[in-house]
Amino acid sequence: MPLREDLTAAVKASMLARNAERTSTLRMIQAKLKDADIAARPKGITAIPDDEISALLRGMIKSRRDAVVLYRQGKREELAAKEEAEITVIEEFLPKTLAGEALEAAIKQAIAETGAGSPKEMGKVIGALKAKHGAALDMSVASAAVKAALG
Repeated sequence: MPLREDLTAAVKASMLARNAERTSTLRMIQAKLKDADIAARPKGITAIPDDEISALLRGMIKSRRDAVVLYRQGKREELAAKEEAEITVIEEFLPKTLAGEALEAAIKQAIAETGAGSPKEMGKVIGALKAKHGAALDMSVASAAVKAALG
């Protein structure tokens, strides 16, 4: 089932369950998605594809993680907890990311395919990883692992 349909079904289920916090987060995701759709209209795209939706969700998670750090520094634990709850809901709609041994194997394969041998060729390896694994990559983790493998 496409991500957009999953999100719509989750909103309906959350509303029926009268879960206000979850419904609020899901509606926030839908609003962000609608903004992205509107921004893509001049390019002739009526609805952004799932891989762009995944990138949008990852961006939402990143901003919330940054906010959690700031709230904790400001001793606002209740706001940090709210942001973490939102992260949990958003993560439900992301595909499982490559991690651990699976990520290492994918990186070794990409290095072998591209023939990269130094950190200067990191871009080639990242490109190969994106082409093959796309939405299953957390780019911040993947780029650090590629850098370590090439360095």
